[in-house]
Amino acid sequence: MGSIGELPKKYKAAVYDEPGKISTKIVELDMPEPGPGEVLIKLTHTGVCHSDLGILTNSWKGLPHPTQPGQVGGHEGVGTVVKLGPGAELSNVKLNDRVGIKWLSGVCGSCPACLSGHDGVCFNQKVSGYYTPGTFQQYTLGPASYVTPIPESLSSDAAAPMLCAGVTVYSARRKSGALAGDWVVLLGAGGGLGHLACQIAAKGMGMRVIGIDAGNKKDFVKECGAEVFIDHTQGKAEEEVMNATGGLGAQAVLVLTAANGAYASGMGLLKFGGTLVCVGLPEGDLKPIATAFPQIMVAKEQRIVGVAVGNQKDAIETLQFAERGIVKTHFRTEKMDKLTDIFHEMERGELQGRVVLDLS
Repeated sequence: MGSIGELPKKYKAAVYDEPGKISTKIVELDMPEPGPGEVLIKLTHTGVCHSDLGILTNSWKGLPHPTQPGQVGGHEGVGTVVKLGPGAELSNVKLNDRVGIKWLSGVCGSCPACLSGHDGVCFNQKVSGYYTPGTFQQYTLGPASYVTPIPESLSSDAAAPMLCAGVTVYSARRKSGALAGDWVVLLGAGGGLGHLACQIAAKGMGMRVIGIDAGNKKDFVKECGAEVFIDHTQGKAEEEVMNATGGLGAQAVLVLTAANGAYASGMGLLKFGGTLVCVGLPEGDLKPIATAFPQIMVAKEQRIVGVAVGNQKDAIETLQFAERGIVKTHFRTEKMDKLTDIFHEMERGELQGRVVLDLS
């Protein structure tokens, strides 16, 4: 056990005061005490993710329970370890280490999913920002065994979005089966997930990227590495993908936007043996993928895979990409009291890249 200096008794947090609508409130909370195997982290930065909006507004019908008033959201936090709970010194984490909190703040390590390397779908997972205090606060607790080390040369504000958006698209790219030189379509290429996927696929993996999004994001998507940009509002996405790929279609289509319409268009963009990767979670009532016809999937030997978040290994490898400068998050920084405005902007689809909160 140990700690760094005298810690304050209270600290600031942004909570969901009226879940179901876009509203957050700054409150003061009591400083928590790390339990066995836990560390106390002084957070300096956290990303704001579309998943946070879904939890805030109770718009994901697949969740088992509604979000409770007073929930601290957020799951892309970076900060410094300032106190060790009993036994935490037996881990690799030490005082003053910079670490990150991910979508899953903790996993059990012993369920069938964890034991088979699928800790991203742990049966006993704790979701940061949903029934577990998240990262929209100045201090938080995390399991010493599952916080993610932040590379020394990577700034905390740049690292934060990599912990969810970055690791998710890294895992999605890996599970797509696409290789260097293959055509890959990114639906929602200019968003928080999409702009990182562009860079990882094109600059990091040598793939040929077709970015699809609204027309005002063309320059941004091309800057991130897309070889071809398609404006989905023009209604000719399938025709343009076929033209770009010599009439074959793409080896992989990654759906990185929370729109049922994007999923419905995805299957028609695939080549034979191609893979549709499900990442974005549509809100509202659960709907199947409209064009996933068994007859065509069998005839073309196509497949559909789902990606929740990557595992701890994926997270470390994603941060190494960022450390090397291959992937750079395009973000702007705001203070915690702007969180409600940021969610409104996100709901209107106006964000390019990411927003990171400075928690100081």
